[in-house]
Amino acid sequence: MTYQSMTDVAHNVLTKRKKGVEFNKLWSEVSDTLGFDTTVQQRKIAQFYTELMLDTRFASLEDNKWDLRSRHLYNEIHVGVDPIDDEDFDDEFEDMDDEESEGKRDLNDDDY
Repeated sequence: MTYQSMTDVAHNVLTKRKKGVEFNKLWSEVSDTLGFDTTVQQRKIAQFYTELMLDTRFASLEDNKWDLRSRHLYNEIHVGVDPIDDEDFDDEFEDMDDEESEGKRDLNDDDY
């Protein structure tokens, strides 16, 4: 018997399916293949999700589906980041500076 990691099993499942699979269905197939009982399934589900996120072979898609990254174009699986509004950013830091200044004044009071 050869050992397979959870992500290797997931890779095999997705290769056979030819399209993306909803996470819970993928986890069910992986845990069944590896013979996990309910207790082990509950203990390892977060680890499996983390490993999928970190493994470059996989892509997270809309509607909590996962697929092989090799089947998707770059712009299908990478989300753009909106630019930061400098005005909001500056206002947030001004508020933080005001709070820090008030805290320093409180520490310098002679009312000990």
